[in-house]
Amino acid sequence: MPTNKSAGARFERASDQSLLIYFGEHITLEANESVRRLLHLLEQEPIAGVDNLHPAYCSLLVKFEALKWRHEELERKLRKYLGRLNQVRLPEPRLVEIPVYYGREFAPDLEEVAAMHGMTPERVIELHTRPTYLVYFLGFVPGFAYLGELPRELVTPRLPSPRRKVPAGSVGIAGNQTGVYPFETPGGWRLLGRSPLAMFRTDRDGLSLLSIGDRVRFVPVSRERFAEFEHA
Repeated sequence: MPTNKSAGARFERASDQSLLIYFGEHITLEANESVRRLLHLLEQEPIAGVDNLHPAYCSLLVKFEALKWRHEELERKLRKYLGRLNQVRLPEPRLVEIPVYYGREFAPDLEEVAAMHGMTPERVIELHTRPTYLVYFLGFVPGFAYLGELPRELVTPRLPSPRRKVPAGSVGIAGNQTGVYPFETPGGWRLLGRSPLAMFRTDRDGLSLLSIGDRVRFVPVSRERFAEFEHA
């Protein structure tokens, strides 16, 4: 018997023009799948007066026009969508391979992360490139995809103090997450390498290289191959 994807969904008023729908209090694949199912259903069958949808690990923020909806009315409408989540077929996920150069000049935290876990930098790279990651959602800045989950041996806290500048393309880890910085920006994730790929481009359909629900693999490349990608 299929699991009820909407079981335990909780609504919360986030503002006078938004509702938060929670599918649990912890990051799980099942909760995120429910988020993606509801997001997909609302994109396929939009509700008039709902302006924006903002997915996260285990919640969906729904922004609406206050002149068209009251919180309790929209909640009743959305609960009808929740009752249909088991019928939603998600798009087939893409597998995106992201080349990464793990060289020392682009990996200021690699040796420290290795020391924290009592392993070699080579072992850190091996662990980081082993999984196929899920794009849980995009946020922070345009094109920044939150990927999970890291192997348990590589779970690492953020830096005590964030850097003022993290170069575009930097590949970092924080907690059980990993990701690629699309732009130069402040950031507190520990940096293991750099990718030559543009994660966000205004001349690209969809703008972001990655989309929610995609699968991602990191592929180590040499400095020479990195340069070839940069100039392609």
